[in-house]
Amino acid sequence: MRLDEKTALLTALPTFRVLEPQAVHVLAFSASLRSLQAGEQLFRKDEASDGGYIVAAGRIALNPDGVTPMGAEMAEPGMLIGEAALVAETVRPATAIAVEPSTVLVISRGVMRQVLEAHPDSAARLHAHVAQALSGQHAALKGLAS
Repeated sequence: MRLDEKTALLTALPTFRVLEPQAVHVLAFSASLRSLQAGEQLFRKDEASDGGYIVAAGRIALNPDGVTPMGAEMAEPGMLIGEAALVAETVRPATAIAVEPSTVLVISRGVMRQVLEAHPDSAARLHAHVAQALSGQHAALKGLAS
């Protein structure tokens, strides 16, 4: 995958769209590709997270019970898996299994942190983006409780 294709994949997502172009360029350059065969696990439920994945091709089933595809959410091209894992130590809430040959763009938390440290304006923009998203979720939950 070419650098411009990686950049386009990143900037299509709100999480990365708020970053400065130079920060996105470094992330795109640093990101690696991982190919998965149908049935291959990307990660297992309750594993420690190490970063995020963007589906470049194929489909990944996210199985919340860790075993069966029943109730699985499908991550398709252009979707980000593990957004929180980009900036925080978390555990995986589901098992991710390729349902067909798939390719993901891998962004480690270490690379994300380095980029945000080197680009403080991008870090501030990402912080504001996350705060706004959480505020919206809080308001939606509050509305459900009413």
